[in-house]
Amino acid sequence: YLMTSGTGAPSLGPKGFLTVNFVVCQLFALLTAFWFRLYLHPSKTSPFIRHVVATLLGFYLALFCFGWYALHFLVQSGLTYSIMMFAGLEHMHKLCFIVALGYLSFCQITRVYVFDYGMYSADFTGPMMVITQKITSLAFEIHDGETRVSISVSHLFLVLSSSPRRMPSLLEYLSYNCNFMGILAGPTCSYNDYMAFIEGTAYQPRHLETNGKENGKYKHTEPSPKNDIISKLCTCAISLAIFLSVSKLCPVERSIDDKFIASTPFILQVLYLYLSMLATRPKYYFIWTLSDAINNAAGFGFNGYNKDGSPRWDLISNLRILDIEFATSFKMFLDNWNIQTALWLKRVCYERCPINPTAATFLLSAMWHGVYPGYYLTFLTGISMTMAARALRHNIRPYFLGSTTHRSIYDVITWAGTQIAICYTVVPFVLLAVGPSLKFYRSWYYCIHIACLVLVIALPVKPRHIRIKEEQQQQNSLQGGLTEDHNSHSITDNNCNQKHKAT
Repeated sequence: YLMTSGTGAPSLGPKGFLTVNFVVCQLFALLTAFWFRLYLHPSKTSPFIRHVVATLLGFYLALFCFGWYALHFLVQSGLTYSIMMFAGLEHMHKLCFIVALGYLSFCQITRVYVFDYGMYSADFTGPMMVITQKITSLAFEIHDGETRVSISVSHLFLVLSSSPRRMPSLLEYLSYNCNFMGILAGPTCSYNDYMAFIEGTAYQPRHLETNGKENGKYKHTEPSPKNDIISKLCTCAISLAIFLSVSKLCPVERSIDDKFIASTPFILQVLYLYLSMLATRPKYYFIWTLSDAINNAAGFGFNGYNKDGSPRWDLISNLRILDIEFATSFKMFLDNWNIQTALWLKRVCYERCPINPTAATFLLSAMWHGVYPGYYLTFLTGISMTMAARALRHNIRPYFLGSTTHRSIYDVITWAGTQIAICYTVVPFVLLAVGPSLKFYRSWYYCIHIACLVLVIALPVKPRHIRIKEEQQQQNSLQGGLTEDHNSHSITDNNCNQKHKAT
């Protein structure tokens, strides 16, 4: 975060000042969140006041960090809200998706190629990425709710009511998009979840779920996020300390240094790449965990109770660090990294795309991230990685399920393979430019690209629609078997009753 001067002493450059602004604003948001939860609690004030305060504080933080660039947040929100209000329901969600993503891409292009490429300019497009997620999620929820469309079982819980009164007011819409808890770093969330938080109904349905029982009665006291906030802030401190102390020692750029490539054995190059990427990730751990703690401090993020009765505050958590670092498959890594974005991609693209949803989802992710060529190289590589990992898992894994020892060997091998594959895939994302990225791939002789191609060709996997059809047939046959068993039991019971009556 701190740029280093030639003497080795830390000095703040323009980007450093932006970083200081970000950290100061997030710490301010954390303190404000405690105040918001205690003094503007739903039991003490109306949803209208909570919406107004959350929105005004959000705009204040945006102006402090980005100046008048923050007006883009209003323009993007205003354009899409107009579409929601006046466009036909049949195409409203598609138009919102095109306009929101198009406006985001326009801002990203002008910021990168018109102002400065890789140099100082206020990166106001970061918050716009989250706002784009919220806009498109809401538009699809409204469309699905009004037209009674259900993509999946989990999607049912996100669908808005078809009643016109549930169409967000302008204040509710701006509060959802630009509230102070998530204006700078997100994460995105469901509109229904946000409204339940504002109105104070977030805890009601979950009291009956479980495990909040005491003396035969369910808990009616509001769960406290204190322990989770403390834990997450400790995670932030550790992550920031690791990033600031280690990232300078293992820069990714060294992987493409000619002297390093010529003098270092390949196995040590692989090890160095893993360590450099391991040192890069704590930056994201810090940002996302701090954002999660801010939302929890405001009272947002309650997700029911654990089996031991302790409250869960992971409704909008964006990562699971241990599952990331010990992932044994490419999918497991992606499912636990930037979780809310992964869910957004799944709901707006993967579950709706009729042709090659995997490729479409990765391409959408590349467009959403920005216009640097390195992003597209990363996500195009990610397509081949996902297909190869799927083929390998479906064809090889069954041979290792015979014993605990075999499964342990499989887990160790797949962990090492997953970490190498992730590092290889993400290098262009860090380097950004085409030249350095291709130079890195050449230094590895495109070996993992070639390996993925071989695996996909040699170990084919059934198409997704066939796999889904077979799973449905298996479920239907299972249900049919249960029905037959139930009928046979009913017939037996009837016969017994008749014999009893005759007796």
